[in-house]
Amino acid sequence: MRTLTFASRNTKEITRDILTLIFGIVFPIVLLLLLSAINKGIPEGHGPDIFVISKLAPGITVFGLSFLSLFSSMLIAKDRTTSFVLRLFTSPLKPSEFILGYTLPLIPMALIQTAVCYLCALFLGLPFSVNLIVAVLVNLPIAIVFISLGLLFGSILNEKAVGGICGALLTNLSAWFSNIWFDTAMVGGAFKAVADILPFSHAVNAARAAVAGDFAAIFPDLWWVIGYAVVLLAAAVTVFAMKLKKN
Repeated sequence: MRTLTFASRNTKEITRDILTLIFGIVFPIVLLLLLSAINKGIPEGHGPDIFVISKLAPGITVFGLSFLSLFSSMLIAKDRTTSFVLRLFTSPLKPSEFILGYTLPLIPMALIQTAVCYLCALFLGLPFSVNLIVAVLVNLPIAIVFISLGLLFGSILNEKAVGGICGALLTNLSAWFSNIWFDTAMVGGAFKAVADILPFSHAVNAARAAVAGDFAAIFPDLWWVIGYAVVLLAAAVTVFAMKLKKN
């Protein structure tokens, strides 16, 4: 009950920033429309199949979720710089309840972002099937990864710093190492090795497998992402607990 009350407060804080919410949903759609248009302008058989809508759409949904790290980091960093944080530290909430309270409001946003992207993809030629429902759910672990990263950095850095780390650096890293814009196997070497270690390409592979209906191929890529989600969420709780104890 205490966690839900805190989550309700955070939901109100998030929904107040309408422009940020719109950007988080609209920007991935703009990318989807632009890249789809570019792909249609290329003669059949001459362009990379990575921009085919069945592969492009799942990748864009994963990339769009990277903005959740900015939302979560700004929210917790802002609370840390106001008198509100003093009231938080005197509340009976545990560190895990704090982090859960910051996380829960962003889960519906992740689902909406993913669903809207796939809805747009339907108009661009993506066949409708129940696989899309699975694909939406498959994106939840990577959404938690991005949210946890935001909470982790937001617990350490100020608002200005998290804007650069989560708003610029993290979104670029998730784009480069995700298999969305190009196949990391084509680059090979250390680049591919790093991409295979990070969760982003695994999330995209799992999402593409879900859209294709190849459910057996969803794993072990999804397990890799789930592992990252668990570790990062635990790290966010631990760091927040340290801050709580220090203050």
